[in-house]
Amino acid sequence: MKKLLIIAALAALVAAYFYFDLGDKFTIEGIKEQVDGAKGFYDENPWLVLGVFFLIYVGVTAASLPGAAILTLAAGALFGLVTGTILVSFASTLGATLSFFSSRYVLRDSIESKFGERLKAINDGLERDGAFYLFTVRMIPAIPFFVVNLVMGLTRIKTWTYVWVSQIGMLLGTIVYVNAGTQLAQIDSLSGIASPAVIGSFVLLGIAPWIAKAIIGLIKRRKVYKGFNKPKSFDRNLVVIGAGSAGLVSAYIAATVKAKVTLVEAKDMGGDCLNTGCVPSKALIKSAKVASNMRNADRYGLQPAEPVVPFKQTIARVMDVIKAIEPHDSVERYTELGVDVVKGYATIIDPWTVEIARDDGETQRLTTRSIIIASGARPFVPPIEGLEGSGYLTSDTMWEAFGQMDEAPKRVAILGGGPIGSEISQALARLGSNVTQVEMADRVLGREDEEVSALAQSVLEESGVTVLTYHKAVKVAGGKLIAEHGDSTVEIPFDALIVAVGRQARLTGFGLEDIGVDTSKTVNTDEFLATKFPNIYAAGDVAGPYQFTHTASHQAWFASVNALFGTFKRFKADYRVIPAVTFLDPEFARVGLNETEAKEQGVEYEVTTYELDDLDRAITESETKGFVKVLTPPGKDTILGATIVGSHAGELLAEYVLAMKHKLGLNKILGTIHSYPTMAEANKFAAGNWKRANKPEKLLGFVEKYHSWRRR
Repeated sequence: MKKLLIIAALAALVAAYFYFDLGDKFTIEGIKEQVDGAKGFYDENPWLVLGVFFLIYVGVTAASLPGAAILTLAAGALFGLVTGTILVSFASTLGATLSFFSSRYVLRDSIESKFGERLKAINDGLERDGAFYLFTVRMIPAIPFFVVNLVMGLTRIKTWTYVWVSQIGMLLGTIVYVNAGTQLAQIDSLSGIASPAVIGSFVLLGIAPWIAKAIIGLIKRRKVYKGFNKPKSFDRNLVVIGAGSAGLVSAYIAATVKAKVTLVEAKDMGGDCLNTGCVPSKALIKSAKVASNMRNADRYGLQPAEPVVPFKQTIARVMDVIKAIEPHDSVERYTELGVDVVKGYATIIDPWTVEIARDDGETQRLTTRSIIIASGARPFVPPIEGLEGSGYLTSDTMWEAFGQMDEAPKRVAILGGGPIGSEISQALARLGSNVTQVEMADRVLGREDEEVSALAQSVLEESGVTVLTYHKAVKVAGGKLIAEHGDSTVEIPFDALIVAVGRQARLTGFGLEDIGVDTSKTVNTDEFLATKFPNIYAAGDVAGPYQFTHTASHQAWFASVNALFGTFKRFKADYRVIPAVTFLDPEFARVGLNETEAKEQGVEYEVTTYELDDLDRAITESETKGFVKVLTPPGKDTILGATIVGSHAGELLAEYVLAMKHKLGLNKILGTIHSYPTMAEANKFAAGNWKRANKPEKLLGFVEKYHSWRRR
């Protein structure tokens, strides 16, 4: 009803404009005739004329009709400089605000539904610098005010900000035009008033806040660097500390654009992902899946067999997998790419100097334009009584320990119900260990929806894992992990205790504290991944907020490009579409919002689900456990998020990641040919389920009548 009333009011104003032939009257010649005839009437009825003029001005600007500039001249001719300026200033602001509201209430919802993600960046900028933006455009007469009104109405700028900035921003232009109106007899056109010189002056006034902001930024930067001496020249364009995913990608990009870059790594090239994380864990998971398939071969019409697990040989295969991938991240490869790779420990001496304690015993100092900290993260070890002396393992240390075992540890206690703890629990249970997984919260994979967490727990238990949720580990003693569960205490004997309760950024030993960089939980960075020093950046686990290898690589692009070319243009790190996969069997994959997050954020959504037990390829593979779940706005095919549980869910998720990244909806997925029979068809069938749930019932009713008529 509100929209209809606004549209009706605007239509009435437009109709009045044409009915009273105001287009001919709102000209220089027309206004001269009107002013000459109105002066006497104004002298006799000043308040009536002022009121009518005010309403006409408000109506013209509210309906975005041409003539505001002519009316401003008329105000100067009729009322003089002071009265005319006051009248027009408030009338123009009120009319602009009404136009602003019209655009906001009539158009914004539909525009946001189509271009929501693009508008988000604009709204974020307006929230931060809205007054600056609006003041600038208000000061430039070459930009039609009605365009500003309508466009700003589509954004999330606060109404009060819009009102007071418009009032101030339009004031100087109003004075110029009202003053010109006092000399109306000498004016033949508007071009003389809005001359290039006048417009140029306004532009300078409009950008004055931005110039001031830049100067303030320069002062702040000088203050940040106070006490440090900047070198006159530099040995390197970039020094990267850490050769994990973020560091390798940063160095690769720098070398590709012909920058002189040094990459410093204290331990193994490839970082945690290659040596202790992603690669070895996925190799172990594959071996465990083969063992499970042997045990359950009757699912495929074969004779089941209990696998013999020579654990030392299994771990040797894991190490061979690491060695096979090592050349991708090796010193030799990156040296060939043009990167100066140095093995050793790096310390930041000042914002432009890095000292390296090299493995060969030498100490090397390099001056550099920019620095990227990519030191990664390490397992977090909670303060549990007796844990330190218990011989506990983490994802960093367990591979070496496993390599010395002839068989899998018989009893394993694993602390943590997140992705790492769950993956290790299932793998070791399938390889013959008696695994007990202890989680303090009420469920495993706590960031997922409740039914997803429940399915993950059932998958773990089917694999032989004893899952203890709501159990808080309080002590380790006598080869037992002691956990509290409500008022009771549980003792869990173990031969191997693995701590997998999360990871924390590697922050110490790089000199960050000495130069004043905030390292409370991570290296504190801005939206460009810069620290308090504009030339020092951080990327990957050390920067957060995500701890994924692919996110580290993603951040590395922003950090390296900003570090090398930030003088000219800097790019904000984009976290809109971040996929995540937990490599259980079946896999658990997600991108965007799930239901839990949508509810927390107050996002309206509808759920579309497709069960894999209906998918032909899943049936042929006997991999029918799982589903595809997609969240969309009510009645729209825009993808807010997708959760996939099933075989190869990580690969299936890529289609949704691509669709969300490039603003493709479920209709596009439905209209895309998917090979048969493949698991990827699940995505198309999920889109088909959405289409059926949102079919146009009224239109189909008319179509049914049409077909009935055609049969007569």
